[in-house]
Parts: sequence; C-alpha cells; structure tokens
Amino acid sequence: MQIVIPLFDRFTALDAVGPYEVLSRLPGATVTWAAKRPGLLHTDNGMLGLEATAALADLPSPDVIVFPGGVGTRALLDDRETLDWLRAAHATSAWTTSVCTGSLVLAAAGLLDGVAASTHWSAAELLERLGARYSTRRVSRHGRILTAAGVSAGIDMALALAAQIAGEEVAQAIQLYVEYDPQPPFDSGSPAKAPARVLELARAAGAAEQVPAA
Repeated sequence: MQIVIPLFDRFTALDAVGPYEVLSRLPGATVTWAAKRPGLLHTDNGMLGLEATAALADLPSPDVIVFPGGVGTRALLDDRETLDWLRAAHATSAWTTSVCTGSLVLAAAGLLDGVAASTHWSAAELLERLGARYSTRRVSRHGRILTAAGVSAGIDMALALAAQIAGEEVAQAIQLYVEYDPQPPFDSGSPAKAPARVLELARAAGAAEQVPAA
C-alpha cells in the first residue's frame, strides 16, 4: 500500500507528521514524502524541514493521498502542476485525504464541489469560495475522501482511515502504541468553546503567522 504525503514550502509540521505516525504503522504500508521536485521543504515557521525523496510526477497512482495544510497551501490554489497531479492521482486512489487547509487544495482541484468538508476554522470562508461546504466536524467523509479540521485533527483522521483500511482493532492498537489519549489542560480547542480573548489572540497569531507572546 503506497501512501503519499505531498510537501511544499511552508507546510504545517503536525499536519504531515501526525498522520505519518499513524499510517506508517499500517501492515504493508509504505509512506513517501513527495513534492514537485525532490528536496528539503520547510514548515510555515521555517524552523523545521522534511526531505521529499520523490517527485509527485513519479508517483501517479498512490493508494492513499494525505495532503497537509499550512500557509503554503495558498500558493498551490492555482498551481497547475500540483492540481493536475492531484486530480489524476485521485482518479485511481483508494483514499484521498487532507488535514487542515490541505482541503483548500482538494477544493481547488475540484474534488470538493458541493461537498461538506472540514478545514481549519480560520479558512472556512475560503473553503466555501472554492466550492465546498464548510463543516465543523473534526473529520468529514464523502465517499473515499476524508478531510480533517486543523492540525491535530489529522491524527483523528488517520486513525479513522486506519480503521477503514485495516479494521478497528488494528487502528485501536496503533492508537494505543502511539499513546494517543488526549487530555488537554484547557477546553479551548475550537472557536465555539474558546473565550473571546483567546479567540482574538488566535486570530491575531494567524494573521501574523506566529504564536502570540505570553
């Protein structure tokens, strides 16, 4: 089973690495980091890099696509090479998935027209302008397409996908092995639950593309 995670300049680290930690543990799975051109790609804060070892063009028919998000997705919304690859790869994939604003790229490729899809809450309006219907669900499914909400939701999506591919017991065993047992110290993980001041700080941080100072 060939799983491809596309990389691009200014991707979000956990969007890619979270699903990787789950899906790489599926029996018979091979995960490949790919990009338009092989090489080192850096995260949206520039502090971490991952190496794409293959070109997207050399992987035309993956079984699973996991498209991460990040600030860099905006530059891909009219990137013909990326969108053409995604459309062609989706035509034969068993599963096409996204994390966070990776769903914007799926939408730009025409894969989410009229579909309820998840993305980072701050990108809801843009997702709808691209033809999808924003869902507040942590993970949304439409046939063989799975879309996850922001960043950490990619782990939830990957576990749901693992259950579809290998069964619930295998998915649960992977969850246990990576000890994914969320017990956050705060209940402010969505705009609906966060206090107004916290929401204001998060929006400012997104606008500045940095974590606000304490």
